[in-house]
Amino acid sequence: MRRITGGTFTMGSLNWYPEEAPLRQVRVDSFWIDETPVTNRQFAGFVAATGHVTLAEIAPDPKDYPGMLPGMDRAGSLVFTKTAGPVPLSEYHHWWKFEFGADWRHPYGPDSDLDALDLWDHPVVHVAWSDAAAYAKWAGKDLPTEAEHEFAARGGLEGKDFAWGDELAPDGQMMANYWQGLFPFANTREDGWERTSPVRSFPANGYGLFDMIGNVWEWTRDWWEETPATPKKRHPQACCTIANPRGGTLKSSLDPAQPQVRIGRKVLKGGSHLCAANHCKRYRPAARHPETIDTSTSHIGFRCVVRD
Repeated sequence: MRRITGGTFTMGSLNWYPEEAPLRQVRVDSFWIDETPVTNRQFAGFVAATGHVTLAEIAPDPKDYPGMLPGMDRAGSLVFTKTAGPVPLSEYHHWWKFEFGADWRHPYGPDSDLDALDLWDHPVVHVAWSDAAAYAKWAGKDLPTEAEHEFAARGGLEGKDFAWGDELAPDGQMMANYWQGLFPFANTREDGWERTSPVRSFPANGYGLFDMIGNVWEWTRDWWEETPATPKKRHPQACCTIANPRGGTLKSSLDPAQPQVRIGRKVLKGGSHLCAANHCKRYRPAARHPETIDTSTSHIGFRCVVRD
C-alpha cells in the first residue's frame, strides 16, 4: 500500500460528461491505498481462507427478479464479446452477454481458466460490490470513497484531464490499458492488450499507484448520486470546500426528498480496458459511473484503503 497525505483538490471536470460537474473543492484526510487493483492471486487467497462464494457463483432467485426469462435462474456473469462490425453504441446488449458459468475463476466463461490464460496477476473481475466489500473486511481494510479514489488517481496533479497530464498518449506512449480503435469491434491493441493486463504493466502515477486509470473499473463505497449539474445547466464551481464527502445514501424509491439518488447503485471509478475514444471516454480521474450492486462483469474489479 501507499500512504496518501491528505489535502484539498479540485474534484470533477467540466470538459467531458455532465455527471462529472460541478468543479468543487474537496478535502480528504490521509489514507493508505493499495498500489494495484486486487489480483486473482490475492482474491484466491481470500477465498481459500474464508470459503467465500461470489455472487456470480450463486444462481439468482426468480423471486428477486420479477419477469426473469425462463432458464435464466443459473449462476453466471456478464462477459464482453467483441462484435463483428459497427453497432449502435447506445445498445449495449450487442457486446454484453450473460455467460452461464462465468465467474472470477472462469473470466470468459466456463471453459476459460486462470492457469491456462496466465491471469493470476491480472485484476480479479466478476466481483459484485458485496464480494469486494467482503474481501476488504477480511483484509482489515475498506473500499475507497469516490473522493479518495479521485484524489489518489490524480497523483498530485491539479486540473489535468488524465492521471499523467492533458494528453492521452504523450509522444505516442500508452499510459494505461484502454481500447484503441473503434469500439466494440476493432481494437488495434497499441497498448498490447485485448482485455485485462497484469497489474503494474503501465507507468505508476505521481503517488506510485498503478492502474488507477484503465484496466478495470473499481468499486467505491459511495452510493451513486447525481451531482448538482445537469446537461442543460453546468455550475462553474461549487462555493465551499467539502470535507471527506461520502456520496449519496440508499433511499426508498418512494422517498420524494432525494429523487436524484439511484437505488442500489454504487460509484465506479477509473474506467476500464473497454473505454475508447469513440465510446465511454472515462479513462480519467474525474470520470464516474453507476453500477448496480448485484452486477458483476468482466471489466469491474476493486482496490482497498486503510484510513489513518
